[in-house]
Amino acid sequence: MITRTEIDERIRRLQARLAESAMQAALLLMPSDIFYFTGTRQNSALWIPANGEPVLLVRKSLERARAEGLIGDIRPFPSSRELSALLGSEGDAVGMTFDAVPVQQHAWYSKVLPGRRLADCSMIVRELRSVKSPAEIGLIRRSAEKLISVFREVPAFLKAGMRELDLAAEMEYRLRRIGHEGFVWMRAFNQELFGGMAVSGGAASYGFFDGAVTGKGLSSAAPQGASLEVIRENEPVLLDFVGVFDGYLVDMTRMFVIGSLDAELRRAFGVSLEIQEAVRKAMVPGAICEEIYRHAAAMAEDAGLGGNFMGMPGEQSRFVGHGVGLELDELPVLAQGFAMPLQAEQVVAVEPKFVIPGKGAIGIENTFAVTEAGGERLTRLSDEIVEL
Repeated sequence: MITRTEIDERIRRLQARLAESAMQAALLLMPSDIFYFTGTRQNSALWIPANGEPVLLVRKSLERARAEGLIGDIRPFPSSRELSALLGSEGDAVGMTFDAVPVQQHAWYSKVLPGRRLADCSMIVRELRSVKSPAEIGLIRRSAEKLISVFREVPAFLKAGMRELDLAAEMEYRLRRIGHEGFVWMRAFNQELFGGMAVSGGAASYGFFDGAVTGKGLSSAAPQGASLEVIRENEPVLLDFVGVFDGYLVDMTRMFVIGSLDAELRRAFGVSLEIQEAVRKAMVPGAICEEIYRHAAAMAEDAGLGGNFMGMPGEQSRFVGHGVGLELDELPVLAQGFAMPLQAEQVVAVEPKFVIPGKGAIGIENTFAVTEAGGERLTRLSDEIVEL
């Protein structure tokens, strides 16, 4: 459970970074950021000065924000005229998360806060959030345990002849019964996720989502995730689901087959496990993210599977792992061009996967915490393909 003491420490660390960057305050509008720094997710704006106490300005629901919030000053959202007098002074540099705030919101606050210079504090906020506290890791570990409990039930309901949609619905039903919150927050523009996917055979990679496996989806308006395709014997069945409990996400993929798998797919799965272990060992503080990705891609290339690594040939994603926490696409990213070093207690979902045209997708995904001894697995379930 996140406490007032932890919220106070998060705010203190942000204030120190703001001061270092010559910003007088931060104005946070993204729900995940507001939740992280206050403990409530109500419709609001959060003002955190580099010196002084934060203020949460709530549009709705003020009553619930005051009941849940872990900061002292929570008040109704004021009129535009009052807002200018309340939030800083002319000449102040005010941080705003340009990576996610709509242009319309930027323009409105520029108008009602005359004389302030809005500056980008996206990386400050995201870097702070990427390093998890023991309490946060405990919540992610709890989410993992709940997600695993449903994965263990799959052999009881996975049958040949059922549709991918039926399999996904069974997963979703069981997850909701144990408290899965349903919302999968994503920060990136034009990225969204229903909660997970169940895909099989040739439909395994067929959509816009920025991941190795996307699924065909149900229509051109919803082109990702489970489809109406029928699950057949001797075809790979990939379940990639997110567990969301108390706001914190965990990400995991497991493979199933009714019958037996093609030898090429089995070999690719073995390479996935080898890459996962190499990445896990490399996940120590100071390791450079893109170097980890390059090594993973080189292992795939050496195995003769470089063109199938992390997606369909020609449509591959250039990463092998992504941070998770309150959002599915947090920092760090084990990706080409991401030259930042890992930090202890960052949490990363590692997902080496291959797509073999005409045969399907195969791979693994587990969530790890960065430690001095390498990645500590938080999703403790056997990696082996489940044969039915």
